[in-house]
Amino acid sequence: MENTLLTTEEAFRTVNSGRKTVTLLDNINLTVKEGEFISLMGPSGSGKSTLLNCIGMLDDFTEGSYTFLDEPVHSLKERNRSKLYKEYIGFVFQAYHLIDELTVYENIETPLLYKSVKSSQRKAMVADMLDRFNIVGKKDLFPSQLSGGQQQLVGIARALIGEPKLILADEPTGNLNSKQSEEIMKLFSELNKEGVTIIQATHSESNAAYGSRIINLLDGKIVS
Repeated sequence: MENTLLTTEEAFRTVNSGRKTVTLLDNINLTVKEGEFISLMGPSGSGKSTLLNCIGMLDDFTEGSYTFLDEPVHSLKERNRSKLYKEYIGFVFQAYHLIDELTVYENIETPLLYKSVKSSQRKAMVADMLDRFNIVGKKDLFPSQLSGGQQQLVGIARALIGEPKLILADEPTGNLNSKQSEEIMKLFSELNKEGVTIIQATHSESNAAYGSRIINLLDGKIVS
């Protein structure tokens, strides 16, 4: 029996736009088990990214409950929430979100600095990631000197280095060509076999097919 990683119950996210209240997520009931690979699908504006951001604690659900590893996220203080996601969640964004002023090596190392990992151990862990992604030769370059595919690999290496339990990937191959996309998806597939839980938001049927479960969103609601 797999353990439950996270649960949302009657979760909403609303924002105020002028005098109107806009509902971005509408009554989301979701249970994710450890080791699942879930694909969120739906048209633009259906709430995929918003749901990922709320699960990843970058945004808050405005109503309802959210439990992650038995912790009631909805009632945690900001500091404790931030500790949870730095410890257990890795984010992969479509726009890479690498830090332009840092080298590849430093970008990958960043999450470890939050975790106060010893310097010698950091070196070993970064070396391992550079090796795993075949980017040893790029470690002293800056993001602007890399192709889109290479930047995305660096983004994934950075998401993985803290050994997260959950990877949240928002259109992870949106800016890549088909060969690069396939490589990234195979990589996710391998990570998932190693036990990492993955939730990806995607427009792509072929990317979604890598998941063990597809969840369709429409107008902020889960429709299947």
